[in-house]
Amino acid sequence: MKYKGYLIDLDGTMYRGKDPIPAAPRFIERLQNSQTPFLFVTNNTTKTQAEVARDLRENFGITVSTETVYTGSLATAAYLKGLNAGNKVFAIGETGLKSALADAGFVAEREQPDFVVVALDRKATYADFEAATLAIHKGARFIATNKDTNMPTEKGMVPGAGSLAALVIAATRVQPTFIGKPEAIIMEEAVATIGLDKKEVLMVGDNYETDILAGIHNGIDTLLVYTGFTKPEDLTADMAQPTYQVQSLDEWVL
Repeated sequence: MKYKGYLIDLDGTMYRGKDPIPAAPRFIERLQNSQTPFLFVTNNTTKTQAEVARDLRENFGITVSTETVYTGSLATAAYLKGLNAGNKVFAIGETGLKSALADAGFVAEREQPDFVVVALDRKATYADFEAATLAIHKGARFIATNKDTNMPTEKGMVPGAGSLAALVIAATRVQPTFIGKPEAIIMEEAVATIGLDKKEVLMVGDNYETDILAGIHNGIDTLLVYTGFTKPEDLTADMAQPTYQVQSLDEWVL
C-alpha cells in the first residue's frame, strides 16, 4: 500500500544516542524527493523543535524544517491547555518541556501547582521528586510525558522518562495521565498536524511498546524497524503484530 504521509520516531529509528543510523538520511531524502509529507513524532521532551531539527542536520545529515518535528512537550502543553484547570506547573524535565509549557502560558510553581509533570530530566534531584510527591499528595494532577522505561543510546539502553515516572507512582500510589506514544493524546495531535486521515499515514518506529502500539491502538498502520529497542525475538505469536517489519529502512519501498 502506498501511504500519503509518514509519522516517524527519532530515538532508535533515525539515530541511536549519538550514533547515526546510515539508512535514516537516505529514507528521509526519498520522502523529500517524492514530496511525501512526514512528521517526526517523538516522546523525547529534552529538546525544543528547533533544537531537534538542528541536531538532525548537524549530527545526522538529516536536513528538515522545524515544522516537521512534533514532540511530547508540545503534546503535553496542548493537553494541559485543553483541560483549562489552572496554569501553575511543577515540571521535572529539561529545556524542551519547560519551553513548551512557558510558551503555552504556564508558570512554574513548586509548592502549590495545579499540575505535576514528570519527563526525562538528567539533572533531576531527590528534592525534585520529593516536591513532586508532596504536590500530588496535596491534590495536583499527575501528568507523565511518556512510558518509555529505556532509551537506546550509544552506551546501551539507559533509563527513560517512564522510569522516572515509576518512582513518583511508587511514592504517591497515583497513576498519571500519560501523554506520549502509545497514547491517543499525542497521536491525535500528530495526525491533525500532518493534515491526513489515519488510514493514509504509516507510523514508523523501533519500539513495539510505544511506536507500534501507538499505531495499533489508534487505527494507524505500522512499520517496525529493527535498529533500536525491539528485537525480532521480542515479538511473540500472541502479540498484535506490526503491519510491516524491516531490518533497515533501506528495505522499505515508498
